[in-house]
Amino acid sequence: MPLHFSADELAGRRSRVCEALAESGLDGLLMFRQESMFYLTGYDTFGYVFFQCLYLGADGRTVLLTRAPDLRQAQQTSCVDDIHIWVDSPDAEPARDLKDILAKLGCAGRTLGVEYEAYGLTGLNAKRLEAALEEFCDLKDASWLVSRFRMVKSPAEIAYVRRAGELADAALEAARPLVAPGAFEGDILAAMQGAVFKGGGDYPGNEFIIGSGPQALLCRYFTGRQHLEARDQLTLEWAGAYRHYHAAMMRTLVLGEVPPRQREMAGAAQDALLAVEAALVPGGTIGEAFEAHARTLDAAGMQAHRMNACGYSLGTTFAPNWMDWPMLYRGNPVVVEPGMVIFVHIIIFDSDEGLAMSLGRTSLVTETGAESLSAAPLDVFLS
Repeated sequence: MPLHFSADELAGRRSRVCEALAESGLDGLLMFRQESMFYLTGYDTFGYVFFQCLYLGADGRTVLLTRAPDLRQAQQTSCVDDIHIWVDSPDAEPARDLKDILAKLGCAGRTLGVEYEAYGLTGLNAKRLEAALEEFCDLKDASWLVSRFRMVKSPAEIAYVRRAGELADAALEAARPLVAPGAFEGDILAAMQGAVFKGGGDYPGNEFIIGSGPQALLCRYFTGRQHLEARDQLTLEWAGAYRHYHAAMMRTLVLGEVPPRQREMAGAAQDALLAVEAALVPGGTIGEAFEAHARTLDAAGMQAHRMNACGYSLGTTFAPNWMDWPMLYRGNPVVVEPGMVIFVHIIIFDSDEGLAMSLGRTSLVTETGAESLSAAPLDVFLS
Protein backbone atom coordinates (compact mmCIF):
# COMPACT_ATOMS: atom_id res chain seq x y z
CA MET A 1 0.00 0.00 0.00
CA PRO A 2 1.26 3.53 -0.79
CA LEU A 3 1.27 4.62 2.86
CA HIS A 4 4.41 6.67 3.38
CA PHE A 5 4.56 6.80 7.18
CA SER A 6 4.41 4.11 9.84
CA ALA A 7 1.16 3.41 11.63
CA ASP A 8 2.81 4.51 14.88
CA GLU A 9 3.84 7.88 13.46
CA LEU A 10 0.36 8.57 12.07
CA ALA A 11 -1.23 7.49 15.36
CA GLY A 12 1.11 9.80 17.27
CA ARG A 13 0.12 12.75 15.10
CA ARG A 14 -3.57 12.08 15.66
CA SER A 15 -3.01 11.71 19.39
CA ARG A 16 -1.31 15.12 19.61
CA VAL A 17 -4.09 16.75 17.61
CA CYS A 18 -6.70 15.12 19.88
CA GLU A 19 -4.93 16.61 22.90
CA ALA A 20 -5.07 20.01 21.23
CA LEU A 21 -8.79 19.56 20.53
CA ALA A 22 -9.44 18.88 24.20
CA GLU A 23 -7.34 21.86 25.27
CA SER A 24 -9.33 24.05 22.86
CA GLY A 25 -12.68 22.83 24.18
CA LEU A 26 -13.49 21.03 20.94
CA ASP A 27 -15.18 17.63 20.75
CA GLY A 28 -14.05 17.00 17.20
CA LEU A 29 -12.62 18.51 14.04
CA LEU A 30 -14.14 18.71 10.56
CA MET A 31 -11.21 18.73 8.16
CA PHE A 32 -11.42 20.05 4.62
CA ARG A 33 -7.72 20.69 4.04
CA GLN A 34 -6.20 17.83 2.05
CA GLU A 35 -2.89 18.55 3.76
CA SER A 36 -4.45 17.76 7.15
CA MET A 37 -5.97 14.53 5.87
CA PHE A 38 -2.64 13.41 4.40
CA TYR A 39 -0.74 14.38 7.56
CA LEU A 40 -3.02 12.50 9.95
CA THR A 41 -4.02 9.46 7.90
CA GLY A 42 -1.91 9.30 4.72
CA TYR A 43 -5.00 9.91 2.55
CA ASP A 44 -3.78 11.12 -0.86
CA THR A 45 -6.19 12.49 -3.47
CA PHE A 46 -7.24 15.54 -5.43
CA GLY A 47 -10.87 14.67 -4.69
CA TYR A 48 -11.06 17.68 -2.35
CA VAL A 49 -12.24 19.68 -5.36
CA PHE A 50 -15.64 18.24 -4.39
CA PHE A 51 -17.28 18.23 -0.96
CA GLN A 52 -15.16 15.98 1.21
CA CYS A 53 -14.72 15.91 4.98
CA LEU A 54 -12.57 13.93 7.38
CA TYR A 55 -13.91 13.92 10.93
CA LEU A 56 -11.52 13.44 13.83
CA GLY A 57 -13.12 13.06 17.22
CA ALA A 58 -11.39 14.05 20.44
CA ASP A 59 -11.52 10.32 21.21
CA GLY A 60 -9.36 9.61 18.14
CA ARG A 61 -12.08 8.21 15.89
CA THR A 62 -11.81 9.06 12.19
CA VAL A 63 -14.62 9.03 9.63
CA LEU A 64 -14.33 10.10 6.00
CA LEU A 65 -17.17 11.35 3.81
CA THR A 66 -16.24 11.47 0.12
CA ARG A 67 -17.42 10.46 -3.37
CA ALA A 68 -17.30 7.04 -4.99
CA PRO A 69 -14.13 7.68 -7.06
CA ASP A 70 -12.23 8.20 -3.80
CA LEU A 71 -13.43 5.09 -1.97
CA ARG A 72 -10.57 2.89 -3.15
CA GLN A 73 -8.22 5.86 -3.07
CA ALA A 74 -8.87 6.16 0.67
CA GLN A 75 -8.71 2.41 1.21
CA GLN A 76 -5.31 2.14 -0.44
CA THR A 77 -3.60 5.36 0.64
CA SER A 78 -4.91 5.91 4.18
CA CYS A 79 -5.47 4.24 7.51
CA VAL A 80 -9.13 5.32 7.60
CA ASP A 81 -11.50 2.36 7.87
CA ASP A 82 -14.84 4.16 8.30
CA ILE A 83 -15.58 5.60 4.85
CA HIS A 84 -18.94 6.95 3.73
CA ILE A 85 -19.96 7.87 0.19
CA TRP A 86 -22.30 10.61 -0.91
CA VAL A 87 -23.99 10.07 -4.26
CA ASP A 88 -23.95 12.55 -7.14
CA SER A 89 -27.41 13.72 -8.11
CA PRO A 90 -29.18 17.00 -8.95
CA ASP A 91 -30.44 17.21 -5.36
CA ALA A 92 -27.33 15.88 -3.61
CA GLU A 93 -26.72 17.45 -0.19
CA PRO A 94 -23.45 16.05 1.17
CA ALA A 95 -23.54 18.45 4.11
CA ARG A 96 -26.80 16.77 5.18
CA ASP A 97 -25.13 13.38 4.78
CA LEU A 98 -22.35 14.65 7.05
CA LYS A 99 -24.92 15.70 9.63
CA ASP A 100 -26.40 12.20 9.64
CA ILE A 101 -22.95 10.72 10.22
CA LEU A 102 -22.24 13.16 13.04
CA ALA A 103 -25.57 12.39 14.65
CA LYS A 104 -24.69 8.69 14.76
CA LEU A 105 -21.37 9.64 16.35
CA GLY A 106 -23.18 11.46 19.15
CA CYS A 107 -22.09 14.95 18.06
CA ALA A 108 -25.48 16.62 18.61
CA GLY A 109 -25.02 19.57 20.93
CA ARG A 110 -21.22 19.25 20.81
CA THR A 111 -18.64 21.83 19.76
CA LEU A 112 -16.77 21.02 16.56
CA GLY A 113 -13.85 22.79 14.94
CA VAL A 114 -13.96 23.51 11.21
CA GLU A 115 -11.10 24.07 8.79
CA TYR A 116 -12.63 27.06 7.04
CA GLU A 117 -9.27 28.06 5.55
CA ALA A 118 -9.27 25.27 3.00
CA TYR A 119 -9.40 25.05 -0.77
CA GLY A 120 -11.62 22.01 -0.23
CA LEU A 121 -14.34 24.13 1.39
CA THR A 122 -15.74 26.63 -1.10
CA GLY A 123 -17.87 29.54 0.03
CA LEU A 124 -20.99 27.77 -1.23
CA ASN A 125 -20.14 24.54 0.59
CA ALA A 126 -19.35 26.45 3.77
CA LYS A 127 -22.83 27.98 3.64
CA ARG A 128 -24.34 24.54 3.09
CA LEU A 129 -22.32 23.11 5.96
CA GLU A 130 -23.47 25.80 8.38
CA ALA A 131 -27.08 25.49 7.23
CA ALA A 132 -27.04 21.72 7.70
CA LEU A 133 -25.49 21.90 11.18
CA GLU A 134 -27.42 24.93 12.44
CA GLU A 135 -28.97 24.15 15.84
CA PHE A 136 -27.37 20.69 15.68
CA CYS A 137 -23.94 21.59 17.06
CA ASP A 138 -21.66 24.58 17.65
CA LEU A 139 -19.04 25.29 14.99
CA LYS A 140 -15.76 27.07 15.75
CA ASP A 141 -13.01 28.13 13.37
CA ALA A 142 -10.06 25.75 13.83
CA SER A 143 -8.38 26.41 10.50
CA TRP A 144 -4.81 26.39 11.82
CA LEU A 145 -5.01 23.69 14.47
CA VAL A 146 -3.44 20.92 12.38
CA SER A 147 -1.24 23.32 10.40
CA ARG A 148 0.62 24.29 13.57
CA PHE A 149 1.62 20.66 14.04
CA ARG A 150 2.53 20.27 10.38
CA MET A 151 4.91 23.23 10.62
CA VAL A 152 7.59 21.21 12.49
CA LYS A 153 8.68 18.11 10.60
CA SER A 154 9.44 14.67 12.00
CA PRO A 155 12.63 12.77 11.04
CA ALA A 156 10.64 10.79 8.47
CA GLU A 157 9.29 13.99 6.93
CA ILE A 158 12.74 15.58 6.91
CA ALA A 159 14.06 12.62 4.90
CA TYR A 160 11.40 13.32 2.26
CA VAL A 161 12.21 17.05 2.29
CA ARG A 162 15.90 16.32 1.79
CA ARG A 163 15.04 14.19 -1.22
CA ALA A 164 12.88 17.03 -2.55
CA GLY A 165 15.91 19.31 -2.21
CA GLU A 166 18.01 16.91 -4.26
CA LEU A 167 15.33 16.83 -6.95
CA ALA A 168 15.19 20.64 -7.04
CA ASP A 169 18.95 20.73 -7.64
CA ALA A 170 18.56 18.09 -10.36
CA ALA A 171 15.97 20.29 -12.09
CA LEU A 172 18.35 23.26 -12.10
CA GLU A 173 21.19 21.08 -13.35
CA ALA A 174 18.98 19.91 -16.21
CA ALA A 175 17.94 23.46 -17.09
CA ARG A 176 21.23 25.35 -17.07
CA PRO A 177 22.78 23.76 -20.21
CA LEU A 178 19.61 24.60 -22.14
CA VAL A 179 19.55 28.29 -21.20
CA ALA A 180 21.20 29.70 -24.31
CA PRO A 181 20.33 32.05 -27.17
CA GLY A 182 17.45 30.63 -29.19
CA ALA A 183 16.41 28.14 -26.51
CA PHE A 184 12.70 27.39 -26.24
CA GLU A 185 11.18 27.88 -22.79
CA GLY A 186 9.08 24.75 -23.23
CA ASP A 187 12.22 22.63 -23.56
CA ILE A 188 13.60 24.11 -20.35
CA LEU A 189 10.40 23.36 -18.45
CA ALA A 190 10.27 19.83 -19.86
CA ALA A 191 13.83 19.14 -18.73
CA MET A 192 13.21 20.49 -15.23
CA GLN A 193 9.98 18.63 -14.59
CA GLY A 194 11.41 15.53 -16.23
CA ALA A 195 14.35 15.54 -13.82
CA VAL A 196 11.95 15.52 -10.88
CA PHE A 197 9.90 12.66 -12.32
CA LYS A 198 13.00 10.64 -13.22
CA GLY A 199 14.12 10.97 -9.61
CA GLY A 200 10.89 9.47 -8.32
CA GLY A 201 9.31 12.82 -7.49
CA ASP A 202 5.81 14.22 -7.84
CA TYR A 203 3.94 17.03 -9.51
CA PRO A 204 4.40 20.15 -7.38
CA GLY A 205 1.56 22.01 -5.67
CA ASN A 206 1.60 24.68 -8.39
CA GLU A 207 3.10 25.19 -11.82
CA PHE A 208 6.77 25.96 -12.31
CA ILE A 209 7.24 29.65 -13.08
CA ILE A 210 9.15 30.73 -16.17
CA GLY A 211 9.46 34.07 -17.91
CA SER A 212 12.07 35.75 -20.08
CA GLY A 213 12.63 39.27 -21.36
CA PRO A 214 10.01 41.62 -19.89
CA GLN A 215 8.16 38.60 -18.48
CA ALA A 216 11.15 37.86 -16.23
CA LEU A 217 9.57 40.48 -13.97
CA LEU A 218 6.59 38.20 -13.33
CA CYS A 219 6.50 35.78 -10.42
CA ARG A 220 3.39 33.87 -11.37
CA TYR A 221 2.84 31.20 -13.99
CA PHE A 222 1.25 32.36 -17.24
CA THR A 223 0.60 30.53 -20.48
CA GLY A 224 2.61 31.04 -23.67
CA ARG A 225 6.22 30.13 -24.54
CA GLN A 226 8.97 32.04 -26.31
CA HIS A 227 12.59 31.65 -27.38
CA LEU A 228 15.49 33.28 -25.56
CA GLU A 229 17.42 36.17 -27.09
CA ALA A 230 21.20 36.47 -27.22
CA ARG A 231 20.96 39.02 -24.41
CA ASP A 232 18.18 38.02 -22.09
CA GLN A 233 17.02 37.32 -18.57
CA LEU A 234 15.12 34.22 -17.48
CA THR A 235 13.28 33.96 -14.18
CA LEU A 236 12.59 30.45 -12.92
CA GLU A 237 10.82 29.31 -9.77
CA TRP A 238 10.37 25.59 -9.26
CA ALA A 239 10.28 22.91 -6.61
CA GLY A 240 11.44 19.40 -6.14
CA ALA A 241 8.49 17.46 -4.75
CA TYR A 242 8.73 14.05 -3.11
CA ARG A 243 5.80 12.37 -1.37
CA HIS A 244 4.16 15.83 -1.70
CA TYR A 245 6.96 17.44 0.35
CA HIS A 246 8.45 20.44 -1.40
CA ALA A 247 11.83 22.15 -1.63
CA ALA A 248 11.52 25.26 -3.77
CA MET A 249 14.19 27.28 -5.56
CA MET A 250 14.30 30.49 -7.59
CA ARG A 251 16.78 32.09 -10.00
CA THR A 252 16.95 34.86 -12.54
CA LEU A 253 19.56 33.65 -15.02
CA VAL A 254 21.19 36.30 -17.20
CA LEU A 255 22.41 35.69 -20.77
CA GLY A 256 24.93 37.83 -22.61
CA GLU A 257 26.26 41.19 -21.48
CA VAL A 258 25.10 41.99 -17.95
CA PRO A 259 23.96 45.55 -17.22
CA PRO A 260 25.81 47.07 -14.23
CA ARG A 261 22.48 47.66 -12.53
CA GLN A 262 21.64 43.97 -12.76
CA ARG A 263 25.02 43.04 -11.23
CA GLU A 264 24.21 45.37 -8.38
CA MET A 265 20.80 43.72 -7.96
CA ALA A 266 22.38 40.27 -7.93
CA GLY A 267 24.83 41.23 -5.20
CA ALA A 268 22.04 42.68 -3.08
CA ALA A 269 19.90 39.59 -3.61
CA GLN A 270 22.65 37.25 -2.45
CA ASP A 271 23.40 39.43 0.59
CA ALA A 272 19.71 39.47 1.51
CA LEU A 273 19.31 35.71 1.06
CA LEU A 274 22.21 34.98 3.37
CA ALA A 275 20.99 37.55 5.90
CA VAL A 276 17.53 35.99 6.08
CA GLU A 277 18.96 32.49 6.42
CA ALA A 278 21.23 33.71 9.22
CA ALA A 279 18.16 35.07 11.03
CA LEU A 280 16.33 31.71 10.91
CA VAL A 281 17.50 30.61 14.35
CA PRO A 282 15.42 28.81 16.99
CA GLY A 283 13.81 31.30 19.32
CA GLY A 284 13.72 34.09 16.77
CA THR A 285 10.58 35.03 14.91
CA ILE A 286 9.52 34.77 11.31
CA GLY A 287 9.01 38.54 11.34
CA GLU A 288 12.63 39.10 12.39
CA ALA A 289 13.79 37.00 9.45
CA PHE A 290 11.79 39.26 7.13
CA GLU A 291 13.37 42.33 8.71
CA ALA A 292 16.80 40.99 7.71
CA HIS A 293 15.52 40.94 4.11
CA ALA A 294 14.10 44.45 4.25
CA ARG A 295 17.08 45.93 6.08
CA THR A 296 19.60 44.50 3.62
CA LEU A 297 17.75 45.47 0.45
CA ASP A 298 16.78 48.91 1.72
CA ALA A 299 20.40 49.66 2.58
CA ALA A 300 21.30 48.71 -1.00
CA GLY A 301 18.72 51.14 -2.39
CA MET A 302 16.28 48.44 -3.44
CA GLN A 303 13.32 49.31 -1.23
CA ALA A 304 11.11 50.40 -4.13
CA HIS A 305 11.82 47.18 -6.00
CA ARG A 306 11.50 44.48 -3.33
CA MET A 307 8.49 42.51 -2.12
CA ASN A 308 6.58 42.72 1.17
CA ALA A 309 7.22 39.05 1.92
CA CYS A 310 10.35 37.01 1.35
CA GLY A 311 9.36 33.38 1.79
CA TYR A 312 7.23 30.89 3.60
CA SER A 313 7.11 27.49 5.21
CA LEU A 314 7.12 24.41 3.01
CA GLY A 315 5.87 20.90 3.58
CA THR A 316 3.32 18.56 2.13
CA THR A 317 0.97 20.74 0.12
CA PHE A 318 -1.57 20.10 -2.62
CA ALA A 319 -2.74 22.15 -5.60
CA PRO A 320 -3.35 24.99 -6.19
CA ASN A 321 -0.05 26.04 -4.55
CA TRP A 322 2.95 24.80 -2.61
CA MET A 323 3.04 27.77 -0.20
CA ASP A 324 2.46 26.76 3.40
CA TRP A 325 1.93 28.58 6.67
CA PRO A 326 3.57 30.74 8.06
CA MET A 327 4.78 33.39 5.61
CA LEU A 328 7.81 35.65 6.11
CA TYR A 329 6.43 39.17 6.39
CA ARG A 330 6.85 42.14 8.72
CA GLY A 331 5.72 41.57 12.30
CA ASN A 332 4.85 37.88 11.96
CA PRO A 333 5.17 36.63 15.57
CA VAL A 334 5.50 32.90 14.81
CA VAL A 335 8.58 31.56 16.59
CA VAL A 336 11.23 29.75 14.58
CA GLU A 337 11.67 26.13 15.71
CA PRO A 338 13.99 23.28 14.78
CA GLY A 339 12.35 21.06 12.19
CA MET A 340 10.75 23.91 10.25
CA VAL A 341 11.40 24.02 6.50
CA ILE A 342 11.57 27.53 5.05
CA PHE A 343 11.82 28.70 1.46
CA VAL A 344 13.51 32.12 1.28
CA HIS A 345 13.02 34.02 -1.97
CA ILE A 346 14.64 37.34 -2.72
CA ILE A 347 12.77 39.07 -5.54
CA ILE A 348 13.91 42.41 -6.99
CA PHE A 349 11.98 43.76 -9.96
CA ASP A 350 13.09 47.12 -11.32
CA SER A 351 10.28 48.05 -13.69
CA ASP A 352 11.92 51.37 -14.62
CA GLU A 353 14.97 49.57 -16.03
CA GLY A 354 13.08 46.44 -17.09
CA LEU A 355 15.44 44.28 -15.02
CA ALA A 356 14.73 41.29 -12.80
CA MET A 357 16.79 39.53 -10.19
CA SER A 358 15.58 36.74 -7.96
CA LEU A 359 17.37 34.21 -5.82
CA GLY A 360 15.84 31.57 -3.59
CA ARG A 361 16.40 28.23 -1.91
CA THR A 362 14.94 26.10 0.86
CA SER A 363 16.49 25.51 4.28
CA LEU A 364 15.88 23.19 7.19
CA VAL A 365 15.98 24.88 10.59
CA THR A 366 18.27 22.92 12.91
CA GLU A 367 19.19 23.47 16.56
CA THR A 368 21.93 25.86 15.43
CA GLY A 369 20.29 27.62 12.49
CA ALA A 370 19.37 27.23 8.84
CA GLU A 371 20.84 24.42 6.76
CA SER A 372 20.42 24.85 3.01
CA LEU A 373 18.85 21.85 1.29
CA SER A 374 20.45 22.88 -2.00
CA ALA A 375 24.04 22.22 -3.02
CA ALA A 376 23.72 24.39 -6.13
CA PRO A 377 25.85 27.55 -6.44
CA LEU A 378 24.15 30.91 -6.22
CA ASP A 379 25.65 32.33 -9.42
CA VAL A 380 23.17 33.67 -11.98
CA PHE A 381 25.35 34.91 -14.85
CA LEU A 382 25.76 32.46 -17.73
CA SER A 383 28.40 34.25 -19.75
